Parts: sequence; C-alpha cells; structure tokens
Amino acid sequence: MFNSVLLTGAAGALGRQLRPALRRAFKQVRLSDVAAVEPAGENEEVVPCDLRDAAAVEQLVSGMDAIVHFGGSLSRNDWGSVMEVNIAGTYNLYEAARRQNVLRVVYASSNHVIGMYPRSEQIDLDAPLRPDSLYGVSKCFGEALSRYYWDKYGIESACLRIGSALAKPNDERSLATWLSLEDLDQLVLRCLTTPHLGWTALYGVSDNDRSWWDNGKAGYVGFRPRDNAESFAVEVTGSASPLDPADPAVFFQGGARSSHDYVDEAARAKLRRERQPKP
Repeated sequence: MFNSVLLTGAAGALGRQLRPALRRAFKQVRLSDVAAVEPAGENEEVVPCDLRDAAAVEQLVSGMDAIVHFGGSLSRNDWGSVMEVNIAGTYNLYEAARRQNVLRVVYASSNHVIGMYPRSEQIDLDAPLRPDSLYGVSKCFGEALSRYYWDKYGIESACLRIGSALAKPNDERSLATWLSLEDLDQLVLRCLTTPHLGWTALYGVSDNDRSWWDNGKAGYVGFRPRDNAESFAVEVTGSASPLDPADPAVFFQGGARSSHDYVDEAARAKLRRERQPKP
C-alpha cells in the first residue's frame, strides 16, 4: 500500500530492531532521531530532527505515506520532558501528518496507559485507561490525539500498548508482558499493511500463557504472535526470590512505574481524616 515510511526514534533499541523489517518491506524508509542514527543502508535515508521543532517536523514528514512513531521520552515523572517531547512532539507530528497528507501512523503507546489495573484482572481494548505515571499520561494523550486526527481528518492510527519488548523475558512480570522482537516486527508490519486500519489500540504482547491483555477486538489487523514467554519460565523464576503480593510493584500491572510515588489506601484514608473539618 505504501512506498515511503518514516521511522522516528530510529536510534533507540526498538527503532534499531525495526529497521531491517521496514527496509525489506518498503521502497523508501526515512530514519530520524535526535540521537545519532547508524548510517543509511539500502532504501534508507537519515534525517535528524527534534520533535519539539514544529517546522523541522513538517519538513521531516514531507513526502511520506506513513509514519512509525517510536520517538519520545521514557522519563517516568519528569513533566518537562514528557510534556515537550511526548505531548507537544506528538502533536507536532500529527499536525504535520495532516498538512502533508500522510495516510497512516503506527504510534508507540505503552502498557503504562493501563498500569494501575491489578494483575488479577484480565482486560481488553475497551478497558478505561488507568495510567501509572506521567509517562503513561503522555501516552494516553497520544492515543486521544490520534483518535482526534482519525475522527476529524481521516488519518488512520494503530496505538501499540507495548509491553516488555525484549529478546527474552527477564523477570516474572515480563512472563506476562513480553513482546518478542520478532512479534514486534510482525505487529508493526501488520498495522502498516492491513488494507483498512481505521483507529485501534493493540496490546504489544506475545502469545504468553500469563498475559493480562486481550487483543480480540482488533483481530482484523491480523497480528498473530508466535512466541510465548512460558518457554523461559523456569529460567526466569528458578533463582528468583519470592515476591510480596502486597508490593504495589507486584500488585499492579505497570510494575515499578505503578509503585513510584504510590500512596496506599491506609495512607489515603488517614489523609482524608486529617482533612475533615474540626467539630
């Protein structure tokens, strides 16, 4: 469907992973990041760009049919960083896409948009967002923004709520959240090549026995993960210390980001009592 694809965040771990798959699938792949990107190969060109610079983003997007937007700040709760890069930068990208007639965007959202769900709860794509950090909040903004540009301007988007995209799972949580690198490639390519995408969210997760997330309502995209983290379960849990189920980092799906600055129910109840007017 598309001849030219822009990849933002091309210097990052997932951007580097996606490059070969995109290069094989498309005639022109434009690579961008604020960090240094490895030299261009066949079918590639490198165009450095700061997403905070709207004019530069407009030039970056020009001539592209589709965008794979993996650029952004990973900062947990640094408001300045997530606001300037993840919020303003994503707006700059979508607005440039509108002005330059880009047809489709694959947006790297995050599992941290739903990180405050307990691990005991299985959720699908209709579950209300429950971000676990300002980083997660910024990804909620990106999902809402992409929906706006679909409803108002017809730019198709897939919002990938990426779990733990790694060569193999590295802890007990990732036995549920693991997205193998091969499944990541497949997920992005499916979103770029399915004839009618519209707007959808998708959990970026492999076919893990322990997964908390259900992609059934986006089955039309054709993402069929092949890997299962259970293959590594003995290796991951064999020497691990027992986990405290009351620890917020263990109780909530978002892990460490869920526990950061978390105020538990007892502390919140105490605070409410202290705020009550004195008789």
